[in-house]
Amino acid sequence: MTVQPTTVRFEHRHSGLGIGLPNPRLSWRFTGQEQSWIQQAYELSIRKTGLQEECYKVDSGDSVLVPWPSSPLKSSEQAEVRVRVWPENQSAPTAWSEPSLVECGLLHANDWDCQLIELSEPQDIDKPKRPVWFRKRFAIRPTQRVRKARLYITSLGVYHAEINGQSVGDDQLAPGWTNYQFRQPYQTYDVTESLHAGDNVIAAEVGEGWYAGRFGLFGGQRNIYGSSVGLICQLSIAYEDGEVQRVGSSHEWDATFGPRLTSELYDGEVYDAQQHMNVLQDGGWLPVKSSNLGSIAPKLFSPDSPPVRCTQEILFKEIVSRSPGKVILDFGQNLVGRLRVNVTGPPGHTVTFQHVEVLENGKCATRPLRHAAAKDTLILSGETIQWEPRFTFHGFRYVEVTNWPANDGLPGPDDVIARVLHTDMERTGWFECSDPLLNQLHENIVWGMRGNFLSVPTDCPQRDERLGWTGDISVFAPTGAYLYGVTGMLQDWVRNLALEQLEGNGNVPPLISPNLFGPQGKNPTALWGDCVVKLPWDLYQVTGDIQILEDQWESMRRWIDHGIDLDERGLWRKGKTWQLGDWLDPIAPPDEPGNGRTDPFLVADACLINSLDLITRVSDLTGKMTDQCRYAEWASRARREFAQEYISATGRVVSDSQTALALAIEYNLLPTAEQTRCAAERLEEIIRSKARFKIATGFAGTPIIGHALTKVNRSQLFYRMLLNRKCPSWLYTVLMGATTIWERWDSMLPDGSVNPGEMTSFNHYALGAVGDWMHQVVGGLSMVEPGWKKIRIRPIPGGGLSRAKVNYLSPYGMIEVEWHIEENTNGGDESFRLRVSIPPNSTAMIFFPQECHATITVGSGTYEYQAPYSSPEWPPLPIYPPFAPHDDDTP
Repeated sequence: MTVQPTTVRFEHRHSGLGIGLPNPRLSWRFTGQEQSWIQQAYELSIRKTGLQEECYKVDSGDSVLVPWPSSPLKSSEQAEVRVRVWPENQSAPTAWSEPSLVECGLLHANDWDCQLIELSEPQDIDKPKRPVWFRKRFAIRPTQRVRKARLYITSLGVYHAEINGQSVGDDQLAPGWTNYQFRQPYQTYDVTESLHAGDNVIAAEVGEGWYAGRFGLFGGQRNIYGSSVGLICQLSIAYEDGEVQRVGSSHEWDATFGPRLTSELYDGEVYDAQQHMNVLQDGGWLPVKSSNLGSIAPKLFSPDSPPVRCTQEILFKEIVSRSPGKVILDFGQNLVGRLRVNVTGPPGHTVTFQHVEVLENGKCATRPLRHAAAKDTLILSGETIQWEPRFTFHGFRYVEVTNWPANDGLPGPDDVIARVLHTDMERTGWFECSDPLLNQLHENIVWGMRGNFLSVPTDCPQRDERLGWTGDISVFAPTGAYLYGVTGMLQDWVRNLALEQLEGNGNVPPLISPNLFGPQGKNPTALWGDCVVKLPWDLYQVTGDIQILEDQWESMRRWIDHGIDLDERGLWRKGKTWQLGDWLDPIAPPDEPGNGRTDPFLVADACLINSLDLITRVSDLTGKMTDQCRYAEWASRARREFAQEYISATGRVVSDSQTALALAIEYNLLPTAEQTRCAAERLEEIIRSKARFKIATGFAGTPIIGHALTKVNRSQLFYRMLLNRKCPSWLYTVLMGATTIWERWDSMLPDGSVNPGEMTSFNHYALGAVGDWMHQVVGGLSMVEPGWKKIRIRPIPGGGLSRAKVNYLSPYGMIEVEWHIEENTNGGDESFRLRVSIPPNSTAMIFFPQECHATITVGSGTYEYQAPYSSPEWPPLPIYPPFAPHDDDTP
């Protein structure tokens, strides 16, 4: 099949509309299959509105993030971009790609010709803010055709925009959550087709959202960023004759309330359908208060992150409980989103919807929600209504419906529909194997990520928290970056994190971003603080984009050089800071999740050395050679001090835990090969004898223990841990009915009761970091160098699996790896069969299992291989004390 470049993409964005850079970099993937196809040159066609086509041919094999070749774009300027490429050793180019449109947003503060508008009379700051409608009538010239119309809009709060009564776009909870004191995101919408000649109406409803709503731990607080919701928008209408008409938010607008009495992130929405209003009708509208944008204007930016959208609808699977006036609906999947309800009932009749993740003794388990009500209330009007809460979201699998007015209290399948919300990232990675439980585990990882990538990467989506904890994303990023195109979202987030870290010449990153804890949230904490080094590095790995490292350099440097409280040895100073350590080690008591078996300062110092290794490499890549030498020497000295503090001459490691040994192995902390061998043997011993293949790691150990065991040629041990079904283990959660990753290994106890710990979520992605091992080792797919141009294919079969398959949509195109073990029906060795597809303009190194076969390097194309194979002995067995029952022989 002929190779062809796909449509051009801009920076790390899905859409070129409203881009915030005048000279965006360009990328394209390839479709089609030809063996060893390599690009040797490309040509870009750029046609700016009203100008002649410009063509730029470049002799280069680059197809990812190539420079913008034309003059910089201006605010609101549009260009049509195409690409064609020349294959190596061929004179004829490919056909041109389909055109892509790129259009700048408002690049400068003085491009905004509008004001901030708010209610003229403030609402009670101690109560939920009622969502406010803002509206403006305007006229379109009847004698001229509209060439294009763009709406640039943001809010203090979260908004929903309409033109002539029709929704603008499908974004939800826009503009998203940000640290408003530094940056204010805005969105750009193409509304050309929404306008008509004559009178038009633009309107927007604004809810309190993260800006003014109740948010944070321990019940949270209101008005964190401000006490009044507001709207900022500018509608720019370009006519064919060149005239531009602007309709900006100003004192000329009106405001009113609608049927939403409250709409809160934690507590849900109260909607009174009897107070239905129509933005197209007059009557009841009040003047607004307006003010100049002032300090807001310089903060306005166009985000690279995709918006939050509804990406799926799910019908409930069954009614699991029924009592007088109440039914509990099971949607079969723990999800994040809200309901769409179709219902008819008498005026004033009230229906409530309580959302929970699990049931306990057949009833809704609301205790894990803590201070979040997670309840929506609908007051009926006597007419048929389709209603969906607008400015809230919930984490739930079950919904208790009270007072359903029809069908003897039983909703029909289409009456109550769950709508899944998350940041609308491009899906890039898939995994499937011969074990159905592992497949379900992987699905749980995917759903956990979907539910917690909602505007920012959160810890959980259901209780009175939902915060951007740095430690969670630090451990999960490699898995997440395989599953979805996360770069745009996480690049925006890590920029915000750096602004909060460096505020007031600061050095310590907050534990969460946006930071709700104030100065107390900047306690120097290993692993969590190391996010400012590790996350940019992980994004660089998946993209090859050095600009990410350069942009985050100051944040990295300040944390390493000044943020960490160091002693004279160059390690963490003990006794001065509290460390989270191997958070949620399964041995930790329910209400002391940091009290695990691994010395928290061993964890801290191991993470420090890993960050020193990373910043040494960043210094080298970005040409900071003085820093490179300094950090390399520091890392070497810190390793010596670490070994003296924590490692014996025989390779024993302080704490003698799975996490301690895995950190020492994975981060190359053991000084000699003999100590490494001894540490590997000890890790195997405690896995087989003390743990009997149960997992015994928390946040620090879970992402790396599989990789550490593989590094010392003990991947079969980790297969055994991965496939274990007893608590604590990944498959224990699957067998208990989990459809997402839990916060704790035992969020639900074997008897079906909820863990008594104060923090017990059933949707936390951190322990799903094992997905990275599943992709790289079971699936066999990883990269040789950042950006996926050079690919490594090295599956290590095990665990009794007979087959596995991974697909990954790389910057060059789709990579496919599929293997299976074929039995020899006549006896003798089995056969290992491998099928790989490599996209154009990239190469792959293929390693066959059991190391007796040569490595093969191939270019693009589809290849099939067969090699002799002998399955390893399975399963590895525990080591039992004398007379103990042998009850852990099978996974």
